[in-house]
Amino acid sequence: MRRMRGTALAAAAMAGALVLAGCAKDSGAGNNNNAGSGDQSASCVTAPKPPAAAAASTSTSQSSEKVDGSKLKVALAFDVGGRGDASFNDSAAAGTDKAKAELGVTTVTESTAAATEDEAAKSQRLDQLASQGFSPIIAVGFAYANAVKAVAPKYPNTKFAIVDESVEAPNVTSLVFAEEQGSFLAGVAAAYKSKKCHVGFVGGVNTPLIQKFEAGFLQGVKAASSKAKIEDEYLTPAGDFSGFQDPAKGNVKAAAQIAKGADVLYHAAGASGKGVFEAAKSNNALAIGVDSDQYNQKTVEASKDVIITSMLKRVDVAVFDYLRALAKGDLTSLPKRFDLKVDGIGYATSGGKVDDIKDVLEGYKAQIVSGAITVSDKPQK
Repeated sequence: MRRMRGTALAAAAMAGALVLAGCAKDSGAGNNNNAGSGDQSASCVTAPKPPAAAAASTSTSQSSEKVDGSKLKVALAFDVGGRGDASFNDSAAAGTDKAKAELGVTTVTESTAAATEDEAAKSQRLDQLASQGFSPIIAVGFAYANAVKAVAPKYPNTKFAIVDESVEAPNVTSLVFAEEQGSFLAGVAAAYKSKKCHVGFVGGVNTPLIQKFEAGFLQGVKAASSKAKIEDEYLTPAGDFSGFQDPAKGNVKAAAQIAKGADVLYHAAGASGKGVFEAAKSNNALAIGVDSDQYNQKTVEASKDVIITSMLKRVDVAVFDYLRALAKGDLTSLPKRFDLKVDGIGYATSGGKVDDIKDVLEGYKAQIVSGAITVSDKPQK
């Protein structure tokens, strides 16, 4: 809840209409607003359709081998919002829920960070969990990086994991993701679904992590359309983590983008995304969720009809795979990064709202996996 190079798509040789860099951020009013003239999305897309993706293999990353996780005493140290945020933390919780069901894990405790707490409070939380004998301790979010660095060396026999940050220590496993890759596909979907050729990004807190979501989204929009307008804003600056749990502020920011002409909004704002969905529903716009399949999240159920897809950041997969590997005693089986290639990142199809462009999304996905497209993790505006 992180370099852009112009990428030459294989299909570009077939049409000169592809202009990846021609669509800078525009905070002005939207154009192409031809109400009553039918679906305008086709007029927004200027890039040729990507080559069809090869048929997916049916390989399974996890064997059917029975693994006993009953000896694990798991502690989840949540980021702000905790379980119930309909996003990042809920995805981590889903991973431990699955571990209970499939690995026989019986002991799980949860603790949630406050938006205003300092580094000392985070370190104290991890220290307390370790002193109580929990192992592994999973720190959910980059905000725990300094705390993990400080506490892990004190407990060399305790296993730690941290989501979204790389921490080098013998007893720490880093679970990191290619958020920019999934966000690229969200940008493509936004360009294809926009009737006004005007879309928006709402970030929670302006940090290097959330900039990865922003970077991928901007690049995806531009890959599909050379003329789409893009609103691009954050709720709070770096250091103010309230941007991840302020639905009211998310609503106001999203409503302002819609008023400027944006009709498809992508958020990477944690629990504040609820407000983005509400603004979209109230103003006849569409939205793209993040982290979890938000179309199926109970806490945003009232707005589900405007959620066309979600960028899936499979924290649940990473947490479950980590616990399974730990129970087996073989952490070397984990990928270095959870990306599109290992299905650690993806997009949701619930509701059937992107079924008509699934071939397009799969085509771009295949090019990212093959390396034909390199997605930047730094925003290019």
